[in-house]
Amino acid sequence: MSEDIDQTRRKAMKVAAGAIGAGVMLSGSMNVFASQTDAKGNIQARGYAAFDTSGKLAPWKFERRPVGDNDILIDIKYASICHSDIHQEKGHWGAQQYPQVPGHEIVGIVAAVGKNVTKFKVGDRAGVGCMVGNHHHHHAEEEQYSPDTIFTYGYPDDRSPTGISQGGYSNNIVVEDHFAVHIPENVTFQEAVPLLCAGITTYSPLMRAHLKPGTKVGVAGIGGLGHMAVKIAVSKGAEVYAFTTSPSKVKDILSFGAKEVIVVDNLSKLNQYRGQMDYMISTIPYAFDVAAYASVVKPYGTFTQVGMPEKFEVTVNALNLAASRVNFNSSLIGGIKETQEMVDYCVDHKVLPKIEIIKAEQINEAWENVVNKKARYRYVIDSATI
Repeated sequence: MSEDIDQTRRKAMKVAAGAIGAGVMLSGSMNVFASQTDAKGNIQARGYAAFDTSGKLAPWKFERRPVGDNDILIDIKYASICHSDIHQEKGHWGAQQYPQVPGHEIVGIVAAVGKNVTKFKVGDRAGVGCMVGNHHHHHAEEEQYSPDTIFTYGYPDDRSPTGISQGGYSNNIVVEDHFAVHIPENVTFQEAVPLLCAGITTYSPLMRAHLKPGTKVGVAGIGGLGHMAVKIAVSKGAEVYAFTTSPSKVKDILSFGAKEVIVVDNLSKLNQYRGQMDYMISTIPYAFDVAAYASVVKPYGTFTQVGMPEKFEVTVNALNLAASRVNFNSSLIGGIKETQEMVDYCVDHKVLPKIEIIKAEQINEAWENVVNKKARYRYVIDSATI
């Protein structure tokens, strides 16, 4: 053994001993090398970050907080791209603090656990969605509505060395164990990762629609979220009508199980479906005429908006909406308990996303494709390339 190798091994053992002494169980020297800590216990990380509203991402080295008593450290294997990442980093939803690492669909292997953690052990497969912690550790079942919840990136977090939470376009992440879910062994990480946002964002409101065989469900916007909405509704026996502005997606959408695909190249195309749907979910991430789409729902039926447009604004013609007598609501992801339920359901029933795996250097190109409606249907980043 060379002197250099011997010194490196002794250094790794020293870091591991220090971490274990602080109440953290590590997964071994390989993870110590992958997630080196500094004198403060902060964990070194690599990611792709936005540095301004141009939305152009570039490699960035930063630090994550030490693993606390209720935390787990995840070595990220894959992260996937959501249109929300683009909106936020381009400042569409308000001023941001940069540099900022996006990404809230994350899967990987647990590399370390805090002393109070019982939900996970080192070596477990874990997933993280849109939430990573809570300022006061108050965990109701619908954590997404708690004012104390810390969302996965760009959210104020005084525990973070950067002052904000940093997301999953990275090689590792530290989260409170409560906010992670188990990823079953019988699904690939690549197929599981989009479930952490696209899956739960559509699953949660669809379950509240009490779908049953024969329920007529409209899905507006067939991208990353929309194609999962189609698949989930079909799996429940619903009769699905997909509304898209992309003719090139028709064949795919039919293969997902939709009964019919309507290419909305003009809003007049919606007229022949007026009052026919029992329920409609919109994943459209741009400003659009809500009342025109809601008109396809039966009176007293429900229209749910889950797509979040620029500035969170949609156009509503109050008179036309009133004429439809449709119940309008919106929905934001789901709680952790429901997210685990969704993951297990989708894996058990093979309701999985259509994906394309990319290298980190392709992220900017992939973002352009998402904006230009060319994604088919979720880009998944191989974190080994970061």
